[in-house]
Amino acid sequence: MTRKRIRENLYILLFQMDFHEKDDRIEQADIYLDGMESADATKKAKSELKERFQAVLGHMDEIDRTIEEKARGWELSRLAKSDLTVMRLAVFEILYDEDVPNGVAINEAVELAKRYGGDKSTRFVNGVLASVVKDQPHPDGKVENEE
Repeated sequence: MTRKRIRENLYILLFQMDFHEKDDRIEQADIYLDGMESADATKKAKSELKERFQAVLGHMDEIDRTIEEKARGWELSRLAKSDLTVMRLAVFEILYDEDVPNGVAINEAVELAKRYGGDKSTRFVNGVLASVVKDQPHPDGKVENEE
């Protein structure tokens, strides 16, 4: 399974979690993964999906705080669920996944927003994520938005 397909399936897993009780999320993810029947849904790909899903859940409070801080004037409850899910996935990749460059995380998020979001989703998602990246330190220790 390609990274793009893994990311899209992870988006779907994260999107559906808002419709289940917190205690049922892992079980629901297992049901989704068991139902994957495509040729590229190997045991390894399913395992990676589950690991990434659990990793996102493990950082959800920090991810949501970051989104709320950067989406000035917007409470999470007011955001479209598709946009919120896209941003949750991308913020996870930006903050916690060293294998995904920030630019790739943003570009992939914008693609998911085009596919699953509304007319203004891509601009909104791109703006929030750009703000998240701006505050990330570079390898030299400097923060991008420092003068």
